[in-house]
Amino acid sequence: MKTIQIPYYTSTLPLHIEEKNLKAIVSAKLHEYKSDKSEERLVLDALENPIGSPRLRDLAKGKNKVTLVTSDHTRPVPSKITLPILLKEIREGNPDAEIVILIATGLHRATTPEEQRRMFGDSIVDNEKIVVSDAFDPSQFVYVCPLPSGADFNVHRLAAECDLLITEGFIEPHFFAGFSGGRKSILPGICPQETVNENHSYKAISSPYSNAGILEGNPIHEDMIYAARKMNVQFTFNVALDGEKKIIAAWAGDLEESHMEGVAFVRKWSQCASVSGDIVVTSNGGYPLDQNLYQSPKAVATAEACAGDDGVIIMCCSCFDGMGGTHFEKLITMGSVEEIDEYLAKIPPKETIPEQWCPQIYARILKKHPVILVTTYLDHEEVRKANMIPASTPDEALEIAYRMKGKDAQVVVIPDGVSVLAVKE
Repeated sequence: MKTIQIPYYTSTLPLHIEEKNLKAIVSAKLHEYKSDKSEERLVLDALENPIGSPRLRDLAKGKNKVTLVTSDHTRPVPSKITLPILLKEIREGNPDAEIVILIATGLHRATTPEEQRRMFGDSIVDNEKIVVSDAFDPSQFVYVCPLPSGADFNVHRLAAECDLLITEGFIEPHFFAGFSGGRKSILPGICPQETVNENHSYKAISSPYSNAGILEGNPIHEDMIYAARKMNVQFTFNVALDGEKKIIAAWAGDLEESHMEGVAFVRKWSQCASVSGDIVVTSNGGYPLDQNLYQSPKAVATAEACAGDDGVIIMCCSCFDGMGGTHFEKLITMGSVEEIDEYLAKIPPKETIPEQWCPQIYARILKKHPVILVTTYLDHEEVRKANMIPASTPDEALEIAYRMKGKDAQVVVIPDGVSVLAVKE
């Protein structure tokens, strides 16, 4: 018997599995990567050696209105470490700069004051100006231009009207944008619901290029990078994180050049050959990405690459914050997966419903794969309404899966499905 710890909320859950059933444990080498430098030193080195750009302190000279875009409560960006260093660098160039920290929420709920203190630390919350982008408040946004897809690009006023626009984030494989980080801080980060919705339309999500690890030809990425260029993001800062959400590498400088160096690093250390199994067990990497069902397709899409034609997927996701979105909840519980997909397929891009990309991806996966959701926070009846099978522990889920696939079923375990870029060879 082997015991594997599966990330869950702020801890782990044990999965007990017979050796004869365990086909493979698939983990990103990214989690094994070790730097001989401290997290702070990695951040400082990146800022001192920017890629394709002057130093941030030099860019800040003469720039009075500075907007620094950072991630919200759903992302593990280590802002407690990075923000104080970034702010110090800006003020070394212009001590009198008027700096606004703009939280990129996309279509997520607002980041609470308590979450801000946990993310940024008391000193920043007490002494800096922080604004939370609200995609549902039209007064916050201004029109910029049409995007390559034809979508209307609107963006937060604080980004459009500043003298210097800076973004920070982290890079990992992303299941429809190719990779996170860089340009995503602008779109969807600080755009209104109309712009985000159209970027995440049924047509865009359905593209074969809208997939993990793919940037070239990806219509979602192409809109995102076009939007970031139009906003003249003059400096971007990104990190890579290990399984404990610690910084293991950092890149700073030009929006595209520095991001692509980060992408190359993350691809190298996260990409691995997919291993096909009858049952695939995974998670969203624990907190903060497993806080609701809305975020959970990220890892389920990774498991899909290893689940063959009809494999069972077990997803461990605490959902301590519930479903995660009223539109998502309504759509994912509206009927069978076939009915959901048929309904969404008829919606034109400009009429895209907020959060519809999530039930769209789930419908695609659920058509082929039963999904067992391990959660101790979300009501199990709600799980059933969402076309999934509830379980309270990984072991309970595994027993359910064995009843479907047989006691000799081969099991693939991907402890953190968000960090793995599984590629079929």
